[in-house]
Amino acid sequence: MSDTAICLLLTTCPDAASAQSLADSLVTARLAACVSQLPGLVSTYRWQGQIQRESEIQLVIKTSNSRRAEAMAHIQTHHPYDVPEILALQVSDGLPAYLAWVAQNTAEDD
Repeated sequence: MSDTAICLLLTTCPDAASAQSLADSLVTARLAACVSQLPGLVSTYRWQGQIQRESEIQLVIKTSNSRRAEAMAHIQTHHPYDVPEILALQVSDGLPAYLAWVAQNTAEDD
């Protein structure tokens, strides 16, 4: 199953434009097969000693394990936040055809 092993990357964006730009760049670079945007999120967090509350858009990024590190570096480079949320969650199982689709669409060009 290693050839179809995938993970989910999570990140948040401050607005629709930055979310769409990041999603487009990840898919275009074949670092993600699909990026789902979940608007309407409100995050409460501590930043520089102050409690913050902001509206954000959650991105759920489907990628292969072989492209995970490169996708994470891409997010960090292209993200508008100084310290973006980047979490990687391993997928332990899934529809084999979907896992193969993600692997196919994140394969490096030959």
